[in-house]
Amino acid sequence: MNLKKICLICLGCAALTATRAEEARLLRFPHINGNRIAFSYAGDIYSVDAAGGTARRLTSHNGYEMFPRISPDGKYIAFTGQYDGNTEVFVMPAEGGEPQRLTYTATLERDDLGDRMGPNNIVIG
Repeated sequence: MNLKKICLICLGCAALTATRAEEARLLRFPHINGNRIAFSYAGDIYSVDAAGGTARRLTSHNGYEMFPRISPDGKYIAFTGQYDGNTEVFVMPAEGGEPQRLTYTATLERDDLGDRMGPNNIVIG
């Protein structure tokens, strides 16, 4: 499935959500694996069937979640989360559940800071 089709499905989900919530926000960082699409919307991670349907919110924690990536076997979703000021990597079951934190970065020393004055622990693949 190509990126154009993914974007069209995400836009369809946004239209359904915007109708209900009366406020549309940007769907970001879509990732597809098999018949599932994971994406970030309003700081949470959502999942939807690639054929369409209602998107399901998988996270609802205080903080910001982004860059979801579905594991090759489809059982997990890794994502970048900002819960306590740092940007860290988390993983959770693809159907939802409690995220498990995978990285713990201290920001006390200047040499481990990224170019935006914080560690760059992000999920990219």
